Amino acid sequence: MKKAENSYKKSGVNISLANKLVNYISLLSKKNFKKTKSNSFKQKIGGFGSLFDISNYKIKDPVIVSCTDGVGTKIDLANKFKKFDTIGIDLVAMCVNDLIVQGAKPLFFLDYIAVGKLNFSKTKKIIKGIFKGCKLSDCELIGGETAEMPGIYSKNKFDLAGFSVGLVSKKKILDKKKVNKKDIVLAIPSSGLHSNGFSLVRSILKKNKIPSNLKNELLKPTKIYSKEILILANKNLINSAAHITGGGLVENLLRSIPNNLSLNLDLAKIKIPKIFKWLKSKNISDQEMLRTFNCGVGFCILASEKKITQIKKIFPKSFKPYEIGYISKEKNKVNVFNSLKW
Repeated sequence: MKKAENSYKKSGVNISLANKLVNYISLLSKKNFKKTKSNSFKQKIGGFGSLFDISNYKIKDPVIVSCTDGVGTKIDLANKFKKFDTIGIDLVAMCVNDLIVQGAKPLFFLDYIAVGKLNFSKTKKIIKGIFKGCKLSDCELIGGETAEMPGIYSKNKFDLAGFSVGLVSKKKILDKKKVNKKDIVLAIPSSGLHSNGFSLVRSILKKNKIPSNLKNELLKPTKIYSKEILILANKNLINSAAHITGGGLVENLLRSIPNNLSLNLDLAKIKIPKIFKWLKSKNISDQEMLRTFNCGVGFCILASEKKITQIKKIFPKSFKPYEIGYISKEKNKVNVFNSLKW
């Protein structure tokens, strides 16, 4: 009998290697469960669906909150510098930081990794980063998908997407309706570029050599704010919040205040890290910087002025919130005072 010449493996898809990766993730997951009080069923990762038991969460009138996101073209720099151990943290952060805007406690996370050709060592590093991000968020990686797609993703290219689910009591939801006139806008520092604006960053890097002291800033993982924000939400210290991502400071803050109130910002108060100052020096306007990058502000909270002292005590020194504006009722929806100090 003539031997079949065609096979799935020859076409570029290695099912055996994918199964090996699933077993690795399953073992990593078991180790993670031993260190945390898991509320999920002790099933082996690799099943058709993932189960999670929410009965242990004694939350009155529980509401489920869900978010999905990716890390954009930051993955291209991860490939360029062959650094894959932190991009998974970015993935979790981009989803979880959206969840906590509404005061939801992150429960679990699922990932999707798409590759042209499965590289076991590289994918292990990405997965480890995802587990670390989940640990920082106090949630669990309970499932996901790794898709090998030859011809769709060339050479060593890959893509990442994530999905997270959280839980919040209906009465504890952070809602823009709770924002009041004279509330203060507090900026929480970012850890750097986070995961936005990298198409512009990459374009600049093609024409400019980045200083050696700033090179590590490019892939610094996104700060996860869940621990601090959930403490504030549970203590009723904040009225609303905003994750500063694509669109920048103004556009994201506007999503977190009522239509009948105005946003007032003093841009001169923003503490701008060196990486943004270097990018700005490459012929980028202030307006473009503010819309494309977080410029040093990764998250914002809106609260009563009398609660600011209590709020600041929750944060470590490197991420201590500071005042950059206030809420009022004006003709203009947005009022910006002063320019960014470069």
